[in-house]
Amino acid sequence: MGKWQIPPTGGQMEKPDGVYYQTLTTKQIEERLKKNDLIIIPVGSTENHGPNAPTGEDTFLVTRMAEQVAEATGCTVAEPIWYGFHPYHHIGMPGTVPVQDDAFVNLLVSVIAGFWNTGFRKQVLLNGHGQEFVIPVAIHKFAKIFQVPAMIFNVNWYHAVQDKFKTKEQGGPYETPFIHADEVETSWSLALFPEFCRQEWAVDTKPRGYLPEGHIDKAGNLLHHAIAWYGHVGGGPIEIAAYPEGVVGKCSAASADKAQAGVEGILDYLEKLVQDVMTAYPAGKLPPANELSQRSPEELEALLKRPFEKGWKNLFAAGNMW
Repeated sequence: MGKWQIPPTGGQMEKPDGVYYQTLTTKQIEERLKKNDLIIIPVGSTENHGPNAPTGEDTFLVTRMAEQVAEATGCTVAEPIWYGFHPYHHIGMPGTVPVQDDAFVNLLVSVIAGFWNTGFRKQVLLNGHGQEFVIPVAIHKFAKIFQVPAMIFNVNWYHAVQDKFKTKEQGGPYETPFIHADEVETSWSLALFPEFCRQEWAVDTKPRGYLPEGHIDKAGNLLHHAIAWYGHVGGGPIEIAAYPEGVVGKCSAASADKAQAGVEGILDYLEKLVQDVMTAYPAGKLPPANELSQRSPEELEALLKRPFEKGWKNLFAAGNMW
């Protein structure tokens, strides 16, 4: 048995004195910040994943990862963002709750700013949903508005361990490539939150597009085709028309053991990322402020103080967001 618990014995969102920011008192948060000022923000969605899987699948994937990494490293986890951005072909699917594009970006900007103002100036937005092309927009919008030193990273779990999604033809464990609510995603769900899955209700569908294979990529752009999965409209059908089941692929072929190596790989990577950041820049330290911001030294000095320290200026008083 490895260092990671797969599957976990349950989630920690309501565990007292645990890893989640929202379950801690301000005194506990102050103590954590003295040791580790990095927070993982799980960014998920509420989305139809078929009759066998929970609608919170994209969120539970990343919360279950973040919890174990926080326990191993001492960082903190934010309660997740449950509602996400959705591309055009998702719109209209019952069970899916899309957030307006601008509202989603602005929500992320607000969350990043709130945690920065509290003292978490190192942040990892751990994404579990097909919105990897939107989250960087929010990170850069925050940076443009507030112009403060920060270390903010967007990690998409499927990008960090791309070699773990190979089909059997490629030497991997899967019969089919990763798409949505399919063999791959369901295998990861069974490895991370099997208590929410009902494989006896699994149904399969046959994915299809309007062009021959090789042009448009699939989930995560793991095939490295010329056109990203989100780089088109009209290259394939909308879900509500073609996949009313909520599944795009062969979810009945899923099993937790197929995802074991991948889950271990992403947990190893996330642990290394947190440790590398905190080793290079221990709590309270950041890269040179004059290389990350165009604010004056006087402004930065006040903003970078600890909350309520003498001379501190809060981020929202200094920004123009509101």
